[in-house]
Amino acid sequence: MPTTYLKRASKTPETETGTARKITADMLDAIETGGEDAVRRYAHELDRWSGPIVMDQDAMAARIASVSSSVRADIDAAINNVRRFAEAQRASVQDFTIELAPGLIAGQKMVPVSVAGCYVPTGRYAHIASAYMSVATARAAGVGTVIACSAPFRGEAVHPCVLYAMQAAGADIVMTLGGVQAIAAMAYGLFTGKPADIIVGPGNKFVAEAKRMLFGKVGIDVFAGPSEVAVIADETADIEIVAADLVGQAEHGHESPAWLFASSRKIAEAVMKRVPALIETLPPTARDAAGAAWRDYGEVVLCDTREELASISDHYASEHLEVHSQDLDWWRERLVNYGSLFLGEETTVAYGDKASGPNHILPTKFAARYSAGLSVHKFLKPVTWQSMDRQTSVHVGAMTARISRLEGMEAHARTADIRVRKYAPDSNADLGKPVTD
Repeated sequence: MPTTYLKRASKTPETETGTARKITADMLDAIETGGEDAVRRYAHELDRWSGPIVMDQDAMAARIASVSSSVRADIDAAINNVRRFAEAQRASVQDFTIELAPGLIAGQKMVPVSVAGCYVPTGRYAHIASAYMSVATARAAGVGTVIACSAPFRGEAVHPCVLYAMQAAGADIVMTLGGVQAIAAMAYGLFTGKPADIIVGPGNKFVAEAKRMLFGKVGIDVFAGPSEVAVIADETADIEIVAADLVGQAEHGHESPAWLFASSRKIAEAVMKRVPALIETLPPTARDAAGAAWRDYGEVVLCDTREELASISDHYASEHLEVHSQDLDWWRERLVNYGSLFLGEETTVAYGDKASGPNHILPTKFAARYSAGLSVHKFLKPVTWQSMDRQTSVHVGAMTARISRLEGMEAHARTADIRVRKYAPDSNADLGKPVTD
């Protein structure tokens, strides 16, 4: 049986990007020219915020006073999981020294970036988990200064629970800013005097475009778009759980794809019937988002074999990938393109989104083919070093001179020549034919 689409999306994540790119480019130009005044203007126009941008300690303490002890306990427990996972990632990459040849010593040193900007979206939902996913991971990497940004919430400063999560995870500076203006402010060091070396965190299409356009001026975590979920299901899958998990991620927004890759027509058709019914039971905000996402971006693909399922899944390279099938070890070994993998019906994307430990800031729009999600490694630079004694310098220098001259790079060759002649004045080493053209 060939691959069959029982439901095909009418839109793709690229459908809506044209307008976003134009608006974002204009805003970035205005902020680069106008600086903090332009940011304040956008904050007022777009978020109705005219208060302080950088929150002081007293303001933060007053804002989080309303956060209950039980909520704090949940956030603290989730932060602990994220931090421990990030610390294990940090331990997996190490400084090293190696003697490549007698007298030639080289090595790697893991150096954290100096300043990280962590964006935490607050719009349709208050993304509490995004605060500690980014901030705690930066802290585990050893970043010197962590700046966190989130939009004002209901006419006031940063959402109290988001703010608590930022503080508990270890943010040094918190700014009440959202959208493109937040990304630009962190990139240019506005209000803090500390331009970010890297900016991380999820956001809407305008935030994603701002990060994409500023990449190069600053580092970014991933080229991100609307949240995605795919579920691989065989005949053993629980229809209700599969449908609930698709709806759970479609809730993110109107442009969030939800894909089902199934080897059973019975399962596929039953899930297609169940998803709209589950969407109808949601509260209005989530119902509106999930309904549009499933209508415009949802897909159901029917395959004959698990090899075909794996192949179609790797083609889509979903941000989140759930496997509701037998022989989970086979799937773990076979699948290669995904942001984060959730094996078995016991493990749902929402666990990873909120509390289980691995990071939820992940690649979308096929980027999982070549990029991983946010990890402690994104904040680390594996810089290299080397040294050698004079005898080795002569040996390597002769090779360098010859190769440089073959390439036509005489000045390079002469940096080797001068050392060979200094350290081995009687050497008859072949330094290559000098470049004359």
